[in-house]
Amino acid sequence: MNIALKIPDAEITSEKNRAHLDAAVDGMTCVSCARRIERMLAASLGVSAAQVNLTNRRLSVDYDPGAIDGPSLLAKVNELGFRATPLSEGLSESAKRESRALIRALGVAGFAAGNVMVYSVAVWAGLAQDMGPVTRAVMQWIAAAIALPAVAYAGQPFFQGAWRALSHWRINMDVPIALALILTCISSVIELLRGAPHVYFDGAATLTFILLIGRVMDFNARARARMGAEALAALQVLTATRIDADGTLVNVPSRSLIAGQLVKVRAGERVPADGIVEDGRSDVDMSLVSGESVPESISAGARIFAGTLNLTGPLNIRVNAAGPDTLLAEIGRLMDNAAQGRSTFVTFADKAISIYAPMVHILAAATFFGWLWLGDVVWQQALINAVTVLIITCPCALGLAVPITHVVAAGRLFAAGVLLKSGDALERLASVDWVVMDKTGTLTQSHPALVGDAAAPNHLALTLALARESNHPLARALAATYAGQMQITLSDITEHPGQGMSGHDGARIIRLGNRKFVGVDDVANDGLAEIWLDPGGGQPVRFAFETPLRTDAAQCIQALKKDGLGVEILSGDRQVAVLPVGAQLGIPATAEANPSDKLKWLNRLRDQGHHVLMVGDGLNDAPALAAAHVSMAPASAADISQSAADVVFRGDMLMPVARTLHIARFCESVVRQNIYISLAYNIVAVPLAIMGQVTPLIAAVAMSVSSLTVVLNALRLKRA
Repeated sequence: MNIALKIPDAEITSEKNRAHLDAAVDGMTCVSCARRIERMLAASLGVSAAQVNLTNRRLSVDYDPGAIDGPSLLAKVNELGFRATPLSEGLSESAKRESRALIRALGVAGFAAGNVMVYSVAVWAGLAQDMGPVTRAVMQWIAAAIALPAVAYAGQPFFQGAWRALSHWRINMDVPIALALILTCISSVIELLRGAPHVYFDGAATLTFILLIGRVMDFNARARARMGAEALAALQVLTATRIDADGTLVNVPSRSLIAGQLVKVRAGERVPADGIVEDGRSDVDMSLVSGESVPESISAGARIFAGTLNLTGPLNIRVNAAGPDTLLAEIGRLMDNAAQGRSTFVTFADKAISIYAPMVHILAAATFFGWLWLGDVVWQQALINAVTVLIITCPCALGLAVPITHVVAAGRLFAAGVLLKSGDALERLASVDWVVMDKTGTLTQSHPALVGDAAAPNHLALTLALARESNHPLARALAATYAGQMQITLSDITEHPGQGMSGHDGARIIRLGNRKFVGVDDVANDGLAEIWLDPGGGQPVRFAFETPLRTDAAQCIQALKKDGLGVEILSGDRQVAVLPVGAQLGIPATAEANPSDKLKWLNRLRDQGHHVLMVGDGLNDAPALAAAHVSMAPASAADISQSAADVVFRGDMLMPVARTLHIARFCESVVRQNIYISLAYNIVAVPLAIMGQVTPLIAAVAMSVSSLTVVLNALRLKRA
């Protein structure tokens, strides 16, 4: 079905003979879905590139607007059985709708499974005792009245997925699940009408409930991954204040800015475009570029980038790049490309299921027709035998092999202060052989700490009088360090953007700020962050700060080395701050790496055959976190970095990194054991079902036993 869509201008960027479209795509369940869309679009006239990110369900297309338009591209995707919508209205709204539908379905299936099981247990007990056929029939009819509408409603995610696949001549794991549910219900109704002692409504309801748990877990993992796009969007400035030639200030959309225009950025605002400071002085949070948490003092002639935060003074900036050409937009593209590369990772379970799905249908069909042609049975019995095969081969144990193991491992890690955000993170963690770490906020603590002894009491009082009035991070650190100390009051306190604070004690002007502001030129810079006090006469006083290593950083590095992993530092900070940390920990260190440099570094390691774990916290680490084989970020990290990472760890310790890798390896071995258990169960049980030696009831019990075995094996992770 073609759907006419009006695409907002914000979703299409266009130049002569080139346009770019971003859209959200619903209905994808696996890597093959994404590849199918890419191949179809790549073969379309006018399309130069098409890329689908399965993780955040985002489609990006480069095309010639003279040959094809955006709505036509989306219509082509819809014709494949998916639902493509403009990104602004599709990504969040469709995700919310799908989330609500899954939760409702899970609730209905859970309610039905619990209630139907009550009547089924009563029937099973009655078969072994003296329950009459009328009483048994009443209970079976009640079970049917609960299970049939519940399965019809709660099974919609599987029915819809199966229909989309079959209507476009594809097979996915929803197809055998849907067949198992439908045929189990049909055969149960037939048996109920015949007055047979066994019906299987409990199996259908319980199977729906169990499989929906896995579907909800998968959806939540993908939803957390999609938060990266929202976190990046929060840094983008929608409007800018343009300064016209006559000095008039005009509010305009930031996307409309062009190179050469002049914009004003007030204190507390984010910069709307890349450019050069033409007038003004301020402190700017440049962590987006450098990863360094201490603001940088800038003045006329300095480069500045979109998304950075102007802290203290107004700036006039001459634009040289805006909209899709800014560094912030480039970071977003780097993240999307990196995440797309990682989303092609196929887990061991996915490989097994890709073979398992078609085999289920072949075996069930062969059983049905084989009994009709070779056996002397009515079609109802042939159908029951086929349903038995579907039930006994239903991918419950195989479907549980990964999610239940990951649930137990995730609970074990959560107790250790580690939160998993990606469904396949544990499997990727298990294969890691190289660890790359950022410095500031990762190896070190996130807040600067004062180095050395306190100043003389009179100097300290003057310092605090100014520091308490400042928003500069170093001034705030000073005020927090000496909270409760002696206080004095200064008059005429003034903030000098990009320089510091000044005040008057009645006789002298007191200054607190950078070395140039207080007139210090003859003291060597040792690389530490610093703030100076000019007491209005006498020697200026220096307050030096460092971001100390996490208390267990050395222990964590040694643990990683002991496990045979390569470890190195890759930081955007200055060499004078990074190299000593590497020397102290005994690992290689690389400094002054921008987001693109970090991405290239990780790609080089990947090309050398390494599976890299990236651990970082800054905005500039986000593309690298998305590009790495797997990634971790501390809970103190920037929102966008937490969104890009697969794993987030809490607290001030670094050992959760080593602990997570250890548990991931254990988890991987348990997953493989569970899959082997599932397959072994099928090797034994399926031939018996094909030969008609197993009833659907015994098949359901056998399926439950295999699932229980998988669960018990997974529980060993609690002792990890």
